Parts: sequence; structure tokens; C-alpha cells
Amino acid sequence: MPDDRTLLIVEDDLAFAPVLRRSFERRGYTVHSCDGIDSLRALLDTVTPRYAVVDLKVVGGSGLECVRMLHAHESETKIVVLTGFASIATAVEAIKLGACHYLAKPSNTDDIEAAFGKIEGDAEVPLTQRQTSLKNLEWERIHETLVDSDFNISETARRLGMHRRTLARKLEKRRLT
Repeated sequence: MPDDRTLLIVEDDLAFAPVLRRSFERRGYTVHSCDGIDSLRALLDTVTPRYAVVDLKVVGGSGLECVRMLHAHESETKIVVLTGFASIATAVEAIKLGACHYLAKPSNTDDIEAAFGKIEGDAEVPLTQRQTSLKNLEWERIHETLVDSDFNISETARRLGMHRRTLARKLEKRRLT
């Protein structure tokens, strides 16, 4: 089992990653970080984290691949996916691949630490009666197709029957950073 306070951050945002790192270091974590799939692969040769925060979009591909790698490396690692591109499709896949929680940005260190502690599901979460809007259905379909095409924007646009620039504009509009 990894050291009790070892944390790995997989984040390619050069402004956000150091802020998150310092925040966890102030809380007593030993923090390692990398920006994508290849650097994660190299880091796992020397580090086995107890906790991991993984962004959905990273250098070299999808954060979902990072979740898969981390879970395969050490199944007890508590992995939280943190993303500005939240969708039901990617949340489901992240959990199936080994993440214990999925948070949409903006989230802070308190939110992430709380997520590490919430490994069991909560059957008491209230169900809502609100209907899903057409915009949200479109957003979910876009993200489902993004996951299926391994986050390839051109391929996603082709599968959805829309121009690549139109898709890029839609993704930029809904960005939650």
C-alpha cells in the first residue's frame, strides 16, 4: 500500500496545477505531478500514490486513460477526476475505470479532500423532477461522442454531422474553468 499522504496530480493547466499542488502540500501531502499519459507512465515507475487528482483533458489524450493506468498500478489508490468538461458519459466511464469520485471545475481542495472520503455511494441523494433541457441533451451527446472518439474533435464532429469549428465553438462556450 502506498504512503498514507502521497498525492499525484495529473493536470496540464500550467496555472492551476501549481496552485493545487501548494494547497495540498500545506495540508501535509507529499505531492507529485505530471501533465499527461507519458509522464504519468514514467512517474508510476517510482511513485505509488495513495490519492490522485486527474484532469479529464491531459497531454497525450484522455484523463480516462490515466485513471485506468492508476487503477491498474494500485487498485487502492483513491482517484478523483476533476474536469471543466463534465458530462454524464465521462463520469460513468471514470467510475467504471476506477475513480472514486468525479468533480466539475471549479472545485477547491476542500471539495477534493471530501471526495476522497466519499467512496461509498449515497442512496439518500434526492432525486429531482426537473426535465433535461435540449441544450443539456446536446451537451451529453457531444461528450458521449467525444469519449467514443478518444477526444478527437475532428472525428467527433464527423460522427455528429457538424463542422469541426462549430463543435469547437460549442465546447469553448460550455467550458467550466
